[in-house]
Order: sequence, then C-alpha cells, then structure tokens
Amino acid sequence: MCGERAEPGKAVRRTAGVVGVVRRMRPSRRTVEGMRIVIAGGHGQIALRLERLLAARGDEVAGIIRKPEQADELRQLGAEPIVLDLESASVEEVAERLAGADAAVFAAGAGPGSGAERKETVDKAAAILFADAAVRAGVRRFVVVSSMDADPAHEGDEVFDVYLRAKGEADAYVRGLDALDWTILRPGRLTDDAGTGLVRLEAHTGRGPIPRDDVAAVLAELVDTPATAGLTLELISGPAPVSVAVKSVAGN
Repeated sequence: MCGERAEPGKAVRRTAGVVGVVRRMRPSRRTVEGMRIVIAGGHGQIALRLERLLAARGDEVAGIIRKPEQADELRQLGAEPIVLDLESASVEEVAERLAGADAAVFAAGAGPGSGAERKETVDKAAAILFADAAVRAGVRRFVVVSSMDADPAHEGDEVFDVYLRAKGEADAYVRGLDALDWTILRPGRLTDDAGTGLVRLEAHTGRGPIPRDDVAAVLAELVDTPATAGLTLELISGPAPVSVAVKSVAGN
C-alpha cells in the first residue's frame, strides 16, 4: 500500500495492521444525555447485548424488531422497541424511524436454519435498505455487523455460500456511500461464552472464536469512535482490552 493516495477530502490510515481510506470526520455528537442509536435486528443475540450496554452508559437506544411480542424484552433492557419488518418496509418508512438518530447499527440477519432466499432478503437487501434509509435520514455514523470471509465474489451454491456472498455484496454497497461514515465489523466464530473483554481487532486477524458479549462491547466502542470510519475490521478473542483495541485502530 506504499504510495497510496487518498481521495480528495479523505485520508489514508495505516495503524496497527489496519489500512483503510478514512473520511474526515465530524467529532462524536455524544452529549451529557448520550447519543440516540437505532439498531436493526434489535432482538438478535448480539443486538440484545449491545442494547443493554448502550442503555447502561446513558445512550438512548431503539431496536427494530419484526414481532410485537419481542418488545417487552427490549424495554427490560432499557431500549425502545420499533416494530418494523425490514423485508417489506420502504426506504421512507425506515428513514422515518431513523430520524433524529446519531448513529445506526445493522445487526440483523436471517439466522441459522434460514434458506438462501432469506440470506438475500435480510443479509443483503435489508442491509442495503437500512443504509439507504440512513442516508435519507441524515444519519452519518453507520456500523455494520458482517461476517468473516464475506465476499461478493464468493463462489458456491450452498446456503452458507449464498450468505457470505450476500454479506459481501451488502458491505460493498455500504462502502460506496459517501454520505455514511461507515465501519464494518467482521467477527470470527461466535460463541455464547462469557466475555473476557480481551480481543484482537485488525484488518486481518485470521480465524478464531469470539464471545458475543465481546462483539457487543466492541460495537459499543465503535459507535462512539467515528475515527474508525472507512475501516473494515475483523474481530477475534485476543490480548487487548476492548477500549485499547478500538483506540489502536482509530489511530489514538
């Protein structure tokens, strides 16, 4: 990457094994009252953990869910439930729910056991819809929970192949939106082990496990660290405390 030129208004960052084109950022809009953060896939296993963390630190959190019966669980965590099906909603409907937010997190997924069709409608199409809605609502800070090995050119016809291709296509679309200060997080093999708070966060980490607790903790730090915009990061368990790992890739 030596000699790489930054596009106008952008800077090329080389830190801690991370190389990415980073948009010049506005500072975080965190106030005494906290940020308003809207999470797509609000009842997912990572999203529920993230909602708890964000609410506990004083942020105003809303989670988009498909089923009304999931609402009470979000309320118990301190999050506002928004019932909206991203597979059928319009850009305008999603943008309306994002209005006034400081950040948006796409943590939705079709989930294990779903077929190839829902990988396309959720992991790809819903991610693109959510990104377009964020642009329309003027929400610049945008964090995506993707997958290690996601690649729009991934080959194969098995359901997991379709999943990796769908995730890769969604990531590529988000990267092309200059109106977003995006960060893409690609965790390794997810586990339900208790979080350790120790991670490895780099452009390329190699394969490895990562507790969902620690993924949520990293997401909470990334949302509040706009200097990570323009980076695609892999995440596995490792030696660094979460805050240190995020500051490292942010160049702090």
